[in-house]
Amino acid sequence: MYISPSRKRLIFGILGSFAVLLLLAFAVFQWKRQQLLTYALGEVKAKVERKYPVILTLGPAQFVGFKTVEISGMSLVPRATPTDTLLTARRLQASLSVRSLFAGRPVFSELEILTARLTARKTATSNNYSFLVKKQKASTVPVDTTKGTNYGLLLNQVLEAAFDNVPGQARFRDFYVSYLSVRHTAFLNLPELKIEDGDISGRLTANIDSVSNELGISGHIEPRDYALTARVYGVGGSVQLPYVPRRFGAMVSFDTVLVRLDGKDFENNSTGGELSVRGSVAARNFSLYHPKLAADEIEVKSGALDFVATLGRGTVALEKGSQVTVNKIVMYPEISVRMKPSRAIAIKVRSAETQANDFFSSLPTGIFDEVRGVQGTGTLTYSMSGSLDMAQVDSLRFDSRLQGKNFKLTSFGEGEQDLSKLNTAFQHTVYNDKGDSVRTFTVGPPNQDFVPYNDVSPYLIHAITTAEDPRFFTHKGFMEKAFVKSAIQNIKEKRFARGGSTLSMQLVKNVFLTRQKTVARKVEEALIVWLLENTRIASKQRMFEVYLNIIEWGPSKYRWPSGKRGVYGVKDAALFYYGKRPSELNLSESLYLASIIPKPKYSRYSFDAYGGLRSSTRYFFRLIANIMVTRGLIRDADRDNMPYSLSLNGPARQFMNFAARPDTTRVTAAADSSQFEPLNLIDLLNTGATTPDAGVNSGVPGVNPPK
Repeated sequence: MYISPSRKRLIFGILGSFAVLLLLAFAVFQWKRQQLLTYALGEVKAKVERKYPVILTLGPAQFVGFKTVEISGMSLVPRATPTDTLLTARRLQASLSVRSLFAGRPVFSELEILTARLTARKTATSNNYSFLVKKQKASTVPVDTTKGTNYGLLLNQVLEAAFDNVPGQARFRDFYVSYLSVRHTAFLNLPELKIEDGDISGRLTANIDSVSNELGISGHIEPRDYALTARVYGVGGSVQLPYVPRRFGAMVSFDTVLVRLDGKDFENNSTGGELSVRGSVAARNFSLYHPKLAADEIEVKSGALDFVATLGRGTVALEKGSQVTVNKIVMYPEISVRMKPSRAIAIKVRSAETQANDFFSSLPTGIFDEVRGVQGTGTLTYSMSGSLDMAQVDSLRFDSRLQGKNFKLTSFGEGEQDLSKLNTAFQHTVYNDKGDSVRTFTVGPPNQDFVPYNDVSPYLIHAITTAEDPRFFTHKGFMEKAFVKSAIQNIKEKRFARGGSTLSMQLVKNVFLTRQKTVARKVEEALIVWLLENTRIASKQRMFEVYLNIIEWGPSKYRWPSGKRGVYGVKDAALFYYGKRPSELNLSESLYLASIIPKPKYSRYSFDAYGGLRSSTRYFFRLIANIMVTRGLIRDADRDNMPYSLSLNGPARQFMNFAARPDTTRVTAAADSSQFEPLNLIDLLNTGATTPDAGVNSGVPGVNPPK
């Protein structure tokens, strides 16, 4: 179709005018959009400064795309410390809804922060970050502050500050966080951290109190529900927990930890508020080391805690419904701790019924290494309960039970730790306090120094059992009343003032375990004792026979003419002190040997300047002899005719330290670090009409008194 030149000029004129109008409109739009952006950012600044006592400074802002806004720099400075900048960023980008901008309600999303620096500082008197935590409104209900810190209120404030400031969409690149205080330092470097529709992903390098880790993070967060699922894992190695080494001297590490918070409930009450939280913590290849816990690392391949916790003023509790899983063992704990007006704790734990082999294979390594390889049939169930108020230490209560159902051992362990070795001749090594080997010998007939049970004076057997463990032949390895009484005394004196070991526990400690005084060794000792006593691997008489032949009874530095060192076993003792055979010992000689078992290295201080027994030893003689009479183990005439003197006809006399003057007071030497920790049941002995202690086997024959 033909178009005339005049018509063409008209069309181009209209199009040109339209283009000019569009360009003009776009220019106005750009100018207005920029004006509205400046206004919107001013509103953001005002809102932040109204909410927090800070000065927010934003650099020049402009659109770098239709919806993308770029801000060249920002800083956040607390008003209280105007020279101490808390947060800076070189550049920020965000998506801004144009429609919301022109509607006067700007909506920012997809925040991206590049090259940011967060620097938190704390001095002895102030810090530059506490304003971020919301202050609780003053309560009209009087609060009893004598009950201590409200842990629920503190944790609730932390959770709200964290969750309320989580952006819906955000990406941090080159984000550096530092924390400096008098006691702690922390440096976090996040090359990238991304939050998108609640999904979290990123990596970071953390150096906290000189503990450095490279971590990966993934998970999901729902800020409105206070719900979080986060997986933290080591990149190129395990993760070592910070703070713990410096505060507790322990090392804690893991490969992966999964943390889940299902929600929280905070309720105001007369104590200032109580917080309930629900969630779980699971770890893979968890490792814990502390020299007082165990000699080696305690390791759990797979462990988890599902918790229902309550925190209040001076109280923390793990409520019913919580669950602990250690490999294949499932336990249900209930624990409550009160800090004021006095520290108190109550605990109750029960386990699910567990197949025996699953039970043994699930035990953490580093604690139960000596029962590795033990197998059995049937099931096992563990339960424990206890309570203690430090204002009333005598109120201590404790009960611990492992119960078997159709339980029977089918494998007794591996190598040197085969539990059944008690029934055969075996090699035994004794060590000094430094852990050095002193002597190795055979426990059994192949050793000419071995003394069978029936070749030992009944006086010595009765003196030892009466003083050390009066119910050895009837209990199942434990005497809870004695354990509790010992624990009460130790707590009061804030030291290991008295032992709580039965003869069974002393035997296990020497035959199967090391001399290291750790919690792990004590726990493993209890398990081995339970296995020995409840499966009848060895008879009581055989156990006592082994005990008599390995016990330390004198100075380890003494060297016999044959070249052997130390005084170990009843034959050595009888020869070392009296030049006799064990079967020839009289009542006084037996009582003296029994008196030095708790502290054999102090036997040299048993005599006064005239060669007589010191008053403390004479007191022991009278006390134990009277109890032996009451129990029908000796006659009245044996006690009445008992001399309170000894004829040291063996090598021991040259080792004695005869005092410069007679002893007129009862002196008790501090317990040494000998192989045995005595039960010290003098005040718990059955003197006629007492109720048997928990764990006693009734009807088990003991030893007949000498005629």
